[in-house]
Amino acid sequence: MAKAECTPKWNTLALRNRKTCPTPEKSFQTTFTPVSKDKNSQTAGHLAGGDTQSSNGPSGQFLARESIESPSKVLLMLVAGLSFSTRLYMITEPPHVCWDETHFGKMGSYYINRTFFFDVHPPLGKMLIGLAGYMSGYDGTFPFIKPGDKYENQNYWGMRGFCATLGSFLPIFAYLIVLELSNSCTAAIIAATLLIFDTGCITISQYILLDPILMFFIMAAVLSMVKFNQQRYRSFSASWWLWLVLTGINLAGALGVKFVGLFVIILVGLNTIWDLWRLLGDMSLSLVDIAKHFLARAFALILLPVILYVTIFAVHFVVLNKSGPGDGFFSSAFQSRLIGNNLHNASMPEYLAFGSTVTIKNLRIAGGYLHSHWHLYPEGVGARQQQVTAYLHKDYNNLWVVHRQQDNNSQSGNPDLVRHGDIVRLEHKETTRNLHSHLHEAPLTKKHFQVTGYGINGTGDANDLWQVEVCGGRKGDPVKVLRSKVRFLHRATGCVLYSSGKTLPKWGWEQIEVTCSPYLKETPSSQWNIEDHINPKLPNISLSVLKPNFLEILLESHIVMFRGNSGLKPKDNEMNSKPWHWPINYQGLRFSGVNATEYRVYLLGNPVVWWINLASLGLYLTMVAVASIATQRGFSLGQQRIEHSLVLVRGGGLLMLGWLLHYAPFFTMGRILYFHHYFPAMLFSSMLTGLTLDILFRSADLLLHPPYSYWFQRAGQLLLLFSILYSFYLFHPLSYGMTGPLAHEPGSAMADLKWMDSWEF
Repeated sequence: MAKAECTPKWNTLALRNRKTCPTPEKSFQTTFTPVSKDKNSQTAGHLAGGDTQSSNGPSGQFLARESIESPSKVLLMLVAGLSFSTRLYMITEPPHVCWDETHFGKMGSYYINRTFFFDVHPPLGKMLIGLAGYMSGYDGTFPFIKPGDKYENQNYWGMRGFCATLGSFLPIFAYLIVLELSNSCTAAIIAATLLIFDTGCITISQYILLDPILMFFIMAAVLSMVKFNQQRYRSFSASWWLWLVLTGINLAGALGVKFVGLFVIILVGLNTIWDLWRLLGDMSLSLVDIAKHFLARAFALILLPVILYVTIFAVHFVVLNKSGPGDGFFSSAFQSRLIGNNLHNASMPEYLAFGSTVTIKNLRIAGGYLHSHWHLYPEGVGARQQQVTAYLHKDYNNLWVVHRQQDNNSQSGNPDLVRHGDIVRLEHKETTRNLHSHLHEAPLTKKHFQVTGYGINGTGDANDLWQVEVCGGRKGDPVKVLRSKVRFLHRATGCVLYSSGKTLPKWGWEQIEVTCSPYLKETPSSQWNIEDHINPKLPNISLSVLKPNFLEILLESHIVMFRGNSGLKPKDNEMNSKPWHWPINYQGLRFSGVNATEYRVYLLGNPVVWWINLASLGLYLTMVAVASIATQRGFSLGQQRIEHSLVLVRGGGLLMLGWLLHYAPFFTMGRILYFHHYFPAMLFSSMLTGLTLDILFRSADLLLHPPYSYWFQRAGQLLLLFSILYSFYLFHPLSYGMTGPLAHEPGSAMADLKWMDSWEF
């Protein structure tokens, strides 16, 4: 067996085999290689091509690993040094809030202050940002109001540094993953170089964002999965368990940061299914052995991630125990557990009565409080009367007074209770207008009727009357505060008060549309509960008995997040990026600054890197097709070409699948999309490029004889490296900051770099 080397030598064999780290042919393994094992996982197996592996397969594999360890360690140290230096360079610049730092920096502050808030993403990423800020001395007092706000004397560098540190691991993980899949130092270093010198990856790693945290867990999960696959000869050993458990931990981490972590869970799941299918076909394993393998994977890849994911939320709920801006998104019972909320350890009258001042909350998740204000509906939107909306936050304009049908005078003694079937008039406390509906169509839900505020100081008309219906109740049943589900039926039209969940335009202050629905089916959108209840003439009861348990608040928080994600629609005149824009680097994102006098940072991928990645996707498919046709036609490829084909199909196939899973689903999403959503897919694309180009360069001897094939291989590698480095030199101001005229203005130093009209730096 020829000795594997990383340093090329001038002989015929080395000329054909390049600057790589090959393994001995009998120990070559990739992610999906089906290898038979006995109960101790030490017996010989079969390769995909049918070649029988020698009985010293594991030791041969060890020798192969040993042959690449020394050079790969040196290259790994180089990759790590370049990665950390490019990400941590100028980490404190600019010293003001950039782009979504206004959201995630603020949420980190909420954790430090233990203030409850709502976000559409799971909590792990924000918890880690808050922890990083706390550990670095940040006190959680900076308001993060808007991009451009100066940090002044705040210790923001800890949160930025934490995100940059995790972002620095991405090229390192890419190097290790490609090295495992291809056993080629060249392929691994190409993949790492593409990521190290990509301006987009640098920019998105240097700020207080969820993206570097998400991508860290995604890449760590893929690396752990690939490392676990390499332990196939050592089933149930310590290292086997280590990489299996680490895979599960990182899957929980990815999903705990953003729901798109589900894509890497699917990738690992498909790999696991294939692995178990291979084991099922290994006749040397008993059914008991196969059951052990299945249970081990079920524990580490299903049960453990679920436990960790639920634990993340448990910590989230324990830490955020104070009332905050997120209260209104959740049910009244949920809010009763938050310190400082008016429902926490509160007492109020148990039953609704005439003369009570109340807030009325819709039971649709994030349905909002019934709300009104002095503003009128604009011309052309139904009747020009006072707006009635649903508002997600606590507000004085959420208060309503419950009156009888005709009389709003106060009574002596105990007031009469409001019961199922009673007719009421709801008067807005601030404006004194009545809740009103008529046959004009609603602003957004055209088949529903408009709801307005009408009349003043108790005057109005018959369209102000509503019949109270307790869901599941009978005539005469009282309305219980917080616990009764109530519907309000409009007496004149027969419709029911309804929160559509649709966001009104700017004239409606982007609050939620309230309508009167002619469709009387009971749904959460047409059901309401009485939350706040003020009536000094009634005795109070404690609300502590209404606090929900952990599973109830866990379920409710997920329903709120899912609906919040689905509600992220493009606003008026807001740029909505298209998924087909992303691989071609069509348009970036302004992180900081919009004019010549401001410090500007622009999220845009290194165009050479991104266009090489795009070309490599097509090149990969072409090479796989050519290799498959050659094999099908019976051409003799030789052992080296067979290994190349295995790397392309198995290692490359895994990376191509990862790219598709992290990219294709966005074409089906109706929510607003941004350029940064592509970066997880870009990681897989870069790794696939490294693997593909390495095999392309090593295949030069198919057309050229030595030493010309060697010269061509080296020339291609040097040209690739020069192109990446020079383009990074040209475009690095996008990441590290620009001042002066914009690219389209006279005298701009960036004018020659505006290669596409859609770039806005």
